[in-house]
Amino acid sequence: MFFDRPESGELAVLVHLDLHRPHTRDDLREFEELVLSAGGDPVALISGSRTSPSARHFVGKGKLEEIRATVQQHGAQLVIFDHELSPSQERNLEKALECRVLDRTGLILDIFAQRARTHEGKLQVELAQLQHMSTRLVRGWTHLERQKGGIGMRGPGETQLETDRRLLRVRIKSIQARLEKVRSQREQGRRGRTRSATPTVSLVGYTNAGKSTLFNALTQSDVYAANQLFATLDPTMRRLELPDTGAIVLADTVGFIRHLPHHLVEAFRSTLEEVASADLLLHVIDASSEERPEQIFQVEEVLEEIGAANVRRLEVFNKIDLLGIEPRIDRNDEGQAIRVWLSAQTGAGLPLLLQALDEHLASEQFCATLRLTAGQARLRARLFALHAINNEHFNDDGSQRITIRLANKDWQRLLAAEQLTAEELLESHTE
Repeated sequence: MFFDRPESGELAVLVHLDLHRPHTRDDLREFEELVLSAGGDPVALISGSRTSPSARHFVGKGKLEEIRATVQQHGAQLVIFDHELSPSQERNLEKALECRVLDRTGLILDIFAQRARTHEGKLQVELAQLQHMSTRLVRGWTHLERQKGGIGMRGPGETQLETDRRLLRVRIKSIQARLEKVRSQREQGRRGRTRSATPTVSLVGYTNAGKSTLFNALTQSDVYAANQLFATLDPTMRRLELPDTGAIVLADTVGFIRHLPHHLVEAFRSTLEEVASADLLLHVIDASSEERPEQIFQVEEVLEEIGAANVRRLEVFNKIDLLGIEPRIDRNDEGQAIRVWLSAQTGAGLPLLLQALDEHLASEQFCATLRLTAGQARLRARLFALHAINNEHFNDDGSQRITIRLANKDWQRLLAAEQLTAEELLESHTE
């Protein structure tokens, strides 16, 4: 067999076409791993090449016959395409092959449905599935395309298909409303972190790059981490103390993948907004992967799609233990850290990452010792409201000596509101 097979699962024939599109050099091994992650039992891989897909069956007549013969030979129950199929192509293929047909989007949705653990995660996956299903609802209901009969049901009526579409729309609206509440709660949390000047750092990267392993290593957490695609679905946040910056919030997020279904991007909007609103992104990259340049490109594409393209980022090249190289920090011409090489599994290079994080985030923080007079009680109250005061000391003359830490932008806004300059308040100032 061309790759390891699980002990059990649906027998599946895999189909992949090379369509010669730029920036989409497809990784067949990744496709196989997706099928295995979904619990499939691959029995054959059929590949080919076309300049463009067929409108009716996606594949040509010859390839369709080859797929049909392979399905019959192995008694397969499922054919999975490594492409997005239109609803009509899916229906035509099922009719021609006489078995279930699944496209790449349906496959990823199935994996997400298996991995979702939290209430929010399950809602997001269900929303994506329903949105995907709504375009394919006609399949399986053709025998019910007739109006209901019976006493009280005559007249214009409603076909069974229309009923199901209406129920689907009602369910979608219900889930969207519940997710909107979750989105509002997340927004409140973000506003709270902004008020307290707590920086947020989000881990992003291609699926299976080692984000959760790195998250656990940094925060001493026990988030589920495994050598499989989409091991993490539900976002997790933990507090992390840095030597210079102080407390930050570290967020672990869902991994990206090429051709990430649009339904998923929409459904996971509340989760992905954590990425777009972060102060810094840690782009975790599998340094040992042969597909590293393509995976970096795909992550950049998704970040662009969710509005996070302009968020500052620090690249983390993980899994250097597989390459046998030493941890290090790469810097640009200005001396700023742009890349950290480490191994989250062994812990090698983690202190370098903390150092680079401090360098990036400390520049956004204002740390100083102020001397406030008795008449500046309102300024003191505002600093307390921002959770910016680390400690304070009352002098004999009624003045206060306070040590503060807050975001630079909040400090500037505070000075403008109080119509003061920094020189009037500073006792000593350290950046």
